[in-house]
Amino acid sequence: MEKSGLHPRNPHRFRYDFKKLIESLPELAAFVANNKYGNESIDFANPDAVLALNRALLKHFYGITDWSIPANYLCPPIPGRADYIHHIADLLAIGNGGEIPCGPGVRVLDIGVGANCVYPIIGTKEYGWNFVGTDIDPIAIESARKIVDMNPVLKDKIELRLQPVAADIFHGIVQPEEQFDLSICNPPFHSSKEEAAAATSRKIYNLNPGKAANTVQNFGGQNVELIYQGGEEAFVRRMIQQSSRIPTQCKWFSTLIAKSDHLPAVYKSLAIAKAMEVKTIDMAQGQKVSRVVAWRF
Repeated sequence: MEKSGLHPRNPHRFRYDFKKLIESLPELAAFVANNKYGNESIDFANPDAVLALNRALLKHFYGITDWSIPANYLCPPIPGRADYIHHIADLLAIGNGGEIPCGPGVRVLDIGVGANCVYPIIGTKEYGWNFVGTDIDPIAIESARKIVDMNPVLKDKIELRLQPVAADIFHGIVQPEEQFDLSICNPPFHSSKEEAAAATSRKIYNLNPGKAANTVQNFGGQNVELIYQGGEEAFVRRMIQQSSRIPTQCKWFSTLIAKSDHLPAVYKSLAIAKAMEVKTIDMAQGQKVSRVVAWRF
């Protein structure tokens, strides 16, 4: 069965084939059981099960044989991450005669690469792009670097850079005269620990109403990954303002926007920054709806 809303090139748009995934990662078998509908699945409220599923998906689809993240760091849903990459590839095709540009000549800046390094993994496998991943967290950078070092398929394709100044997004990372085809970002979307905790409780209850509300967050996440003063809207507005300082060094800037009511402020900031072109790409995964906003100068 095909999942609704996912990009047509997304290999995760069909129901998980747990038989094949277990062949790739036998440890996954311990977490797979029939759900109440009689279909094989895992308990998505169990962080160990989610971690094993991600390891299996990354090995089966992307050739990643060694992938781990530090305890309590973000363990992202792979299908949604892949959707961003495929949609943004279509955007790059617009300025390339309708053909998606592939190969190491395409350079992508991943702002907030995280300990998991998932966006660069998908982009290198699907399109052969080269990535520079940045983060303000040295533990995340070291984890991402370990993933790159342990997987030969990523060799010489992903560079990791620590951002030493948390208030800066591009400054100190993008070097003078350095050029990128694209920047991507999954911004922190909560404005406080309390907001993040409430969202976690809702997610756990929706996944498994029998679980206690204080159950550990199934996808993990450090404060710097999930929380920013002013939330997603404030972070993206800052990104837009700072992108206008390097208007010619990146062909397209982009970011995920989780909450549609943030869009008016984002569009206003883009107008103030004098963005030449703005595109909004709607994405959906089941009942979850988000979008990518991309701009250029």
